[in-house]
Amino acid sequence: MTTQPDTSTGNGTGTSGAGDPSPGTDARFATSPAPSWGPPAPTLPSEPVRPAAAPGAGEPARPFLHRAWRGRPEDPRWARPAFLALLLATTVLYLYGLSASGYANSFYSAAVQAGSQSWKAFFFGSLDSANAITVDKPPASLWPMALSVRIFGLSSWAILVPEVLMGVATVGVLYAALRRRFGPAAGLIAGAVLALTPVAALMFRFNNPDAMLALLMTVTVYCVIRGLEDGRTKWLVWAGVAVGFAFLAKTLQAFLILPPLAVLYAVCAPVSLRKRFAQIGLSAGAMVVAGGWWVAIVELWPASSRPYIGGSQNNSFLELTFGYNGLGRINGDETGSVGGGGGGGGTGQWGETGWNRMFNSEIGSQISWLLPAALILLVAGLVLTRKANRTDLTRGSFLAWGGALLMTALVFSYMAGIFHQYYTVALAPYIAAVVGMGATVLWEERGKVWASLTLAGAATASAAWGYVLLDRTSDYLPWLKWLVLVGGLTGALGLIFVTRLGRRLALAAAALSCAAAIAGPTAYTLSTVNTGHSGSIVTAGPSGASTMGGPGGGGGMRGGFPGGGQNQQNGDGAQNGQQGGGTGGPPTGGTGGFPGQNQQGNGNTQGNGGTRGGNQQGGMPGGGPGEGGMGGGGGAGGLLNGANVGSAAKALLSKNAGDYTWAAAAIGSQNSASYQLATGKPVMAIGGFNGTDPSPTLAQFKKYVTDGKIHYFISGGGMGGGGGASSSASSRISSWVTANFKKVTVGSATFYDLTQPTSSS
Repeated sequence: MTTQPDTSTGNGTGTSGAGDPSPGTDARFATSPAPSWGPPAPTLPSEPVRPAAAPGAGEPARPFLHRAWRGRPEDPRWARPAFLALLLATTVLYLYGLSASGYANSFYSAAVQAGSQSWKAFFFGSLDSANAITVDKPPASLWPMALSVRIFGLSSWAILVPEVLMGVATVGVLYAALRRRFGPAAGLIAGAVLALTPVAALMFRFNNPDAMLALLMTVTVYCVIRGLEDGRTKWLVWAGVAVGFAFLAKTLQAFLILPPLAVLYAVCAPVSLRKRFAQIGLSAGAMVVAGGWWVAIVELWPASSRPYIGGSQNNSFLELTFGYNGLGRINGDETGSVGGGGGGGGTGQWGETGWNRMFNSEIGSQISWLLPAALILLVAGLVLTRKANRTDLTRGSFLAWGGALLMTALVFSYMAGIFHQYYTVALAPYIAAVVGMGATVLWEERGKVWASLTLAGAATASAAWGYVLLDRTSDYLPWLKWLVLVGGLTGALGLIFVTRLGRRLALAAAALSCAAAIAGPTAYTLSTVNTGHSGSIVTAGPSGASTMGGPGGGGGMRGGFPGGGQNQQNGDGAQNGQQGGGTGGPPTGGTGGFPGQNQQGNGNTQGNGGTRGGNQQGGMPGGGPGEGGMGGGGGAGGLLNGANVGSAAKALLSKNAGDYTWAAAAIGSQNSASYQLATGKPVMAIGGFNGTDPSPTLAQFKKYVTDGKIHYFISGGGMGGGGGASSSASSRISSWVTANFKKVTVGSATFYDLTQPTSSS
């Protein structure tokens, strides 16, 4: 692949204002043989630029299927088939065993179910169709899943297939972004690296907001690079739209990459300075409109006729955005969060912070396999283009993807608030892009000693770091780390002397280096897709790949609760995907012990320790073996996972449920979600995710009961404290119910019939 300059007004970059190539012109067919980072070469009149062929312009129109298979005329014949094969392989990989995860995170699945039953719940992201309280995020990530469930019915596949399609789309967008400037080989490398990143394979098969966020962030960078390519305003506007919708998926995390991208465009765009700032302003306006319309409606909507904003302490989405989901994530001061807030630097309850956080035992195996190589290749790409013109697109691409990578990694490394391993999926497209660009550009320059040495250095770093990560799970494929190390070092040695080798040996050395670099993450990815994951905190890879534990929904405390152990694949945990939900469908939460290492579904999918006496290693007990399980039968009293809802409990709550607004109420959303998903009836989540939100108040709850709107109260669930006045609201409700209403026991589950006061009351 040779990155040659586009035909332009002579700046050698193909991105100057009036001399921009016409639409359809491919930069790789410009006449000058000099690379884009070198001095401009004269255009030869005898070799005009070849625009992409169009029907009626010298050749007959081709059938659609032929065009789809062949791709662009300027591409090699193998490019489009290879790209389609990549998309197909990614789809098959991500769909494999998908239903083993059941309802995955029942917190979001309950909201998806509610949105499929009520358009009001759909719009607000309510946890139940009666609209008591919302999830603690904006609802955009729920909308594709809710539409799928509305069309196909409630099932694991209906919920999770939209997430898979987002993963495949992200691979496609990444390929398209790199193909334009660096050729199809770069796009294929980047797409394969992304698809085989363990945390990507995890989150593109899970129902958290991160899948949509990763897709939209990739689209954002793509649009900015297209703007750098030709200076057209529409690309900046589309970038703003993508960021706006990303905000509606996961609030302020969508803004992390804005500073480097805005500065890049302001400096390097191929238009006048005045127009650059005007375009950035239009992009910002598009972002505000795309993300702000929903916020404006919610804030202006009378609070009395909409659900309470989950995660907030004063029923305000803006307070949620800038508090619990915003600055609180940076400084650790998160009122209403798990454990009641607090924070700090160094080693805090959310894990160690610092420059090496992405490499440590808590995070490293999720994302960092090719991070050392990406950093080396990023520096090499910038050195290679250091003398390029201001508008050079090769350098601009390195700065766009590299800036997004560094900015996101820096914030993740030092944020003191809630942090989960799976957040790092946001880094996966950036790492993949830098690796794809850097590898292809340096391969073209391999005749230069420094380029071949840099390629060898990147291969060595990947092999050595892969060995370290594989050694952390020494019981998992113990032979693989040696193959990675030896293969990587052998390939690196070949890259050092690549110019002295024949073509076949040179390609063999490159292939061996690539295989060694990708072998570790591929093995962890295969382990990930071969295992079901459910609950609030999930990690990729085999057992022991990550050591960060604790309660979640938005974070995990370092080390987990006392007694937390690591669940192995013993007992009947492997069957939980089919049995976990009783007659109510797929599992809605584990009943295993509260695992310190949170592997493979936090005791839900890999193990059923608490319920069936399988594999719990010192964890907190889950629901009992009787019908219904224990209310809040997941780890931490139902905070991580809910209960196993048996047939008798389901029948109890379903009976006459149509006569009530809520079939039941439970403290904490995971507990309520279990029963809602099993019965299909709305269940009120008192206090939101943690049970610490001040909604409803005791007075409001009493009125609901007096008006006959709630049938049962489900005992257990929630944090049981930790949030000051907000947590005491749920505590007071629980105390009032237990003192005044008839107790009903089903197996080991305890309910209170709110239509049957006790004689003493």
